[in-house]
Amino acid sequence: MSLLVLGTASHVGKSVTVAAICRCLVNRGITVAPFKSQNMSLNSFVTQDGGEIGIAQAMQAHAARLEPQTDMNPILLKPKGEKTSQIVLLGRPYKDVPIIEYYKETGPLLEQAVAAYGRLAGQFGQVVAEGAGGAAEINLYDRDIANTRLAQALKIPIVLVADIERGGVFAQIIGTLDLLPDDVRHLVRGIIINKFRGDPAIFEPGIRIIEERTGLPVLGVVPYFDLPLPSEDSLSIADKKTGDSEIRIAVVRLPHISNFTDFELLERHAAVSYIRPGSPLADYDCIILPGTKNTIEDLQVVLQSGMKQALEAMVKRGAPVIGICGGYQMMGTEIVDSGVESRAGTYAGLGLLDCTTRFGDYGKNTRQVRRLAHRVPPILSQVGEVTGYEIHMGETKRRSAAEAFSGDGAVSPDGLVFGTYMHGLFSNPRAVNALLSFLAAKKGTGYTPVPETGSDPYDQLAGIFEKHVDVGELIRILS
Repeated sequence: MSLLVLGTASHVGKSVTVAAICRCLVNRGITVAPFKSQNMSLNSFVTQDGGEIGIAQAMQAHAARLEPQTDMNPILLKPKGEKTSQIVLLGRPYKDVPIIEYYKETGPLLEQAVAAYGRLAGQFGQVVAEGAGGAAEINLYDRDIANTRLAQALKIPIVLVADIERGGVFAQIIGTLDLLPDDVRHLVRGIIINKFRGDPAIFEPGIRIIEERTGLPVLGVVPYFDLPLPSEDSLSIADKKTGDSEIRIAVVRLPHISNFTDFELLERHAAVSYIRPGSPLADYDCIILPGTKNTIEDLQVVLQSGMKQALEAMVKRGAPVIGICGGYQMMGTEIVDSGVESRAGTYAGLGLLDCTTRFGDYGKNTRQVRRLAHRVPPILSQVGEVTGYEIHMGETKRRSAAEAFSGDGAVSPDGLVFGTYMHGLFSNPRAVNALLSFLAAKKGTGYTPVPETGSDPYDQLAGIFEKHVDVGELIRILS
C-alpha cells in the first residue's frame, strides 16, 4: 500500500499534501511513513541518530506521528554555489559534486533510494512518497530519480498536485499529464488542486473540464490556508507574512541562508523582515545572523556590504545581535579554514564575540541537543532549558567570551550579543518569550507571552483535507 504524490511544478503544495495524507491515515488507525527519494534544500533536520534529512520529511514524519529517520529522505542535496552541491546520503555527508557530475551518479543513488523505500514499506506497511519540483521536466527524464525514474522503479499509484493560485491550472495539469512517459502516465489515479481562493462553486465547471480532458477524477480542491508548518526551501521566503507587532526584527538574508525555519515562531509574534546584507538596520530592534551553507563566502558578502559597521552601531545602542550556527561563526574574531569550506586561509570575522572558528575536516556535527541557557541577563537568564539540533562543520573556541548555553555558544558581557550552534532555539516558546518580552519592555509596549503548548497544526491540516478532499478514495488508491 503506497502512493506517490507528484507536482505540476515546484511550490505547488506537495509536501503539505503528503503531510495531510499521513495525518488523515494515522487518524484512521493506518500506520504510514513519508518518503522523498531526493530533496534539494538548505532547510534540514537532524534525526535522533544524528542523520541529516530535509526538514519537509521531518515535518511529514511528525504528521505521521513518527520519529524522523534517514530512510525518509535518503538523498539530500545542499547547494553550495558555483554549480556545486553537497550530497548527503542516508543522513551523512557523501561528497561535493558539480551538478553535471551528480547526474552521472543517479543510477547508483536511485538504487539506494529504492532500497530505503523498501525498508520503510517493510517497517510501516504504507508509504506516501513525494516527488520533487515539476514531474514533467522532459530534459531530465533519463536521470530524474525523484519523479519519473522513481515512478518507473516503484510502479505505485500517483496523485498529481497542482497550484491554482498562480494561474494556469488547466495548462499545468493537462500539459504535465500529456508530457509524462506512458509508463508513468498510466499510474496517475487522481488530481488535487491546492491554494484555491474564493467561492468553490465558481470552479465546478473547471473541475468537469479537467475530468473530461484527462479521464481522471479531481479528488479535491483545497482552499488557501495559513497554518504554522515549517517551510521547505527559500522559495517560501517571498510568501512569508510578518506578525502585527511594534517589535521589529531583521534576519539577514545571506546568499546561502539555511534553516530559516528557525524563526517561524518569531514571525508569528513579531514583525520579522528578511533583509539583504547592507540594508539599513537603524529601524530594527534586534538583528539575527542565521545559518548558512557557506559561512566564509557569505561572511565576505556581509563585510563588503558595510554591514559590520552597522552591526557595531546597533550593539552600541543596546540592540540584541544574535547568531545561529554559521551566523555565530561569523560573529567571532576570525575563521581559519584548512581548505574544507572554502579556500585555505584565515578570514577576519565581525569581531562581535571573542571566539575563533576552525574548519579542519569534511565531517559534520549533527545531533539533537537539550541545553540550559546560562543565567546571563537580560535575555538568556529568562530562557531556561531548550531543545534544538546542530548541523555544522567547524569547531568554535571561546576566548574571553562567556558560554551562552551549557556546552555551546558565546555571549558578550552585557548579555545582548550571543551566538549558538543550536538550530531550533526560537522554536522554543520560552526562548521567544525571553527575547520578545525584553524588546517589548525596552520599547515600552505590551507583550502577550507565547503559550508553552498550542493546538496541533497537523490535526488542523487533516481537518481541512477531510473536508475538501475525498480521503476515502485516496485510501482506496493507496490500497
